[in-house]
Parts: sequence; C-alpha cells; structure tokens
Amino acid sequence: MDDFTLLLMQVMASLGLLTVGFSLRERDLGVLMIWFGMLCLLGIVLYKILVRIGA
Repeated sequence: MDDFTLLLMQVMASLGLLTVGFSLRERDLGVLMIWFGMLCLLGIVLYKILVRIGA
C-alpha cells in the first residue's frame, strides 16, 4: 500500500473510534474510545508536521 492509503485507513479508524465512542459516551468504554481516537488523530497530525519540517 502507498502512504496515502495507509494514512487514510488510520484516519478512518480514528474517526470510527470517535463516532462509536460518542455513541457510548455514557459508559466508561465510550469515553476511553473517544480519548484513544483523539490521541490517534493528534499523533497522526504531529507525525505529519514533524515529517514536513524534517525533524
């Protein structure tokens, strides 16, 4: 797979975690899924920024 497809799959998985976690937000598992989805998205953004600046 190329880089774009891999990145797209990671973003879609993170958004899926956010969606399901929001649906289950009254349970502890839902809140955990929201946290994990946000951390995944922030990690992807941070990684792409670091790649662009060459760090």
